[in-house]
Amino acid sequence: MKEIIIQGIQFDKKSSFQRGPALAPPLIREALHCGSANYFTENLTSIESTRIIDKGDFEIADYFDIEQITEKHLQSNAKVLTLGGDHSITYPIIKAHTKKYPKLDILQIDAHGDLYDSFEGDKYSHACPFARIMEDGLADRLAQVGIRALNTHQAEQVEKYNVEVHHMKSLDLSAIPRFENPLYISLDMDGFDPAFAPGVSHHEPGGLTSRQVLDLIHSIDTEIIGADIVEYNPARDVQKMTAFLASKMMRELLGKML
Repeated sequence: MKEIIIQGIQFDKKSSFQRGPALAPPLIREALHCGSANYFTENLTSIESTRIIDKGDFEIADYFDIEQITEKHLQSNAKVLTLGGDHSITYPIIKAHTKKYPKLDILQIDAHGDLYDSFEGDKYSHACPFARIMEDGLADRLAQVGIRALNTHQAEQVEKYNVEVHHMKSLDLSAIPRFENPLYISLDMDGFDPAFAPGVSHHEPGGLTSRQVLDLIHSIDTEIIGADIVEYNPARDVQKMTAFLASKMMRELLGKML
């Protein structure tokens, strides 16, 4: 049975609007371990498991150090769950994963497509990771759920890279086709409606409920080989609501990965 390594990537230098997500990993852990809840998932899987190993948080000097850190953790035949960080971290993380999984699918839960070819002069901005991933051919399938902030350029990118977009305005979770390949989940906390997750840099109303995302995660019946939780900005949070939501999602993702 594979171990699961937790890594915190304290990096938000590619954020375009506000800084703050670099502070998130220890606060998500604090919520997970604070004693207000137990360590069981809704499906009665305990994450108090010797198979889960927390390697702590990593401060990043160079952006592509993220790839090397992730690759090192994957070399032990483990799965990796990452606490971010802004969404730019997903590109180097996926680069590391594809050395082990040459064919994988990605489920992106997000308000935004993050498909800009370049944003504010930076091709590695947190607005660009999935353009880089698809440009490099790193994902066999990219399914985006909760999208509600596309513009003309990103809509063109959707067509260019054959991205499967499940728009929030017409969302039917039951219509998402089954994933066939090993699956990586990238959960941007702004995919949730701000009512559920006020602690994000980009408030985009009209989003997913916490129940919808839980149901989506629970419905997956293929192997989840990695995941990240990104874009929690503690500077914007209210009574740690978003930290606790992130820790709930962390618990459920770990349960599915087990």
